[in-house]
Amino acid sequence: MSAHQQSFVHIASVRLLLVVWVALIFGTWLTVSASNVDLGFLNIWIGLAIATGKAVLVALYYMHLRWDKPFNAFVFLSAFFFLFLFIGFAMMDTAQYQIDLIPGYSPGMGG
Repeated sequence: MSAHQQSFVHIASVRLLLVVWVALIFGTWLTVSASNVDLGFLNIWIGLAIATGKAVLVALYYMHLRWDKPFNAFVFLSAFFFLFLFIGFAMMDTAQYQIDLIPGYSPGMGG
């Protein structure tokens, strides 16, 4: 036999899941609304922040990380930290070649 025991199973209420679902729908609306506003270089960061918030809601409530062991939350947050680190390093490079782009030129468009 195994030396460890299973922990209890947490069942989230339907009301809580519906509240989270409404928050996710609001986040989707917010994403679409933010994409229609031109904020320059902030557009991508705002989109990433909204997507991260929605991902955290899904992980906490639909994947039940809120009621799980703290180590699992640590692993989850570590993954987000390294994701932001990777995206941050990739975004630092974009400023180097943006000045070389020709405004209005699109090689894929014939004309």
